[in-house]
Amino acid sequence: MAQNYGLGRGLSSLIPQKAKKLTEPEADFNYFGSGKREENDKIAPTSAPKLLEDNEVEIGKIVPNPHQPRFHFDETKLQELANSIKEHGIIQSIVVSKNNEGSFEIIAGERRFQAAKLAGLLKVPVVVRDVTEQQKLELAIIENIQRHDLNPVEEARSYQKLIDEFDLSQEEAATKLGKSRSSVANKLRILSLPVEIQKALMEGKITEGHAKAILAIENPEKQKALYELILKSGLTVRQAEEKTKEVSVRTHKRLVSVDPEQKALEDNLSQALKTKVKLQKSGTGGKIVIEFYSQEELQSIAENIERIGR
Repeated sequence: MAQNYGLGRGLSSLIPQKAKKLTEPEADFNYFGSGKREENDKIAPTSAPKLLEDNEVEIGKIVPNPHQPRFHFDETKLQELANSIKEHGIIQSIVVSKNNEGSFEIIAGERRFQAAKLAGLLKVPVVVRDVTEQQKLELAIIENIQRHDLNPVEEARSYQKLIDEFDLSQEEAATKLGKSRSSVANKLRILSLPVEIQKALMEGKITEGHAKAILAIENPEKQKALYELILKSGLTVRQAEEKTKEVSVRTHKRLVSVDPEQKALEDNLSQALKTKVKLQKSGTGGKIVIEFYSQEELQSIAENIERIGR
């Protein structure tokens, strides 16, 4: 079993705690400790990586975190942060680890790093930490989750990467990330959706609520059909859920097994009476339902019954 580093309480353990007044919009990007958790999320005990240095580093010596789970950055917000950095500088240090080549790899603060480059800074303040590859991935995920920076697909992919690369169970991954096992499992289910639906979720064409409604249907073709209906008709999440129930009920009805002997009897009676006949069993008894659509047809059925009884 993998060693539990206990990183679930967030990134505040990585950064020396100093009382600082944050400016907007940078405050949103420089605060690590108050990520909103789901109601059932668990909190793992903190075991902070070792602090090595706290200084300034040439921006050219800093490289992105290869485990960064986030692929999309809002360019407008990034420019706003760059403008704030030009005016006030970087208030919260970027957290990095030192590579053997002498460069520094980002653990937390990718967006501040990108904004600093936009702002034209030559050096940036850093906190250097001694961390493992697994901790780098865990911390990158935690940072983005706490700030709600990842879309649902990116978050699901980051969970899957953590599980696959370090041979963790869902329970172990959930504990490390301060999440409940059920929340991790539900997020991972998104990756089973058809690619076009995942793409739509990443682009904001549908919400995670829509995705959950689609996931209630197992057949991929029916999932795509519901997805297209959501887009075409602008269905709300509740409306999509109602459509899911309709599909499930129809599927259930088709899956109900038909007694071949009962079906043969129905066919024989239908042929003899020249109309549709349905047998409805109830225990050892039941009833025979004979359909007719006019007075003349009823008279014909009666005559056929009389003929059969002779």
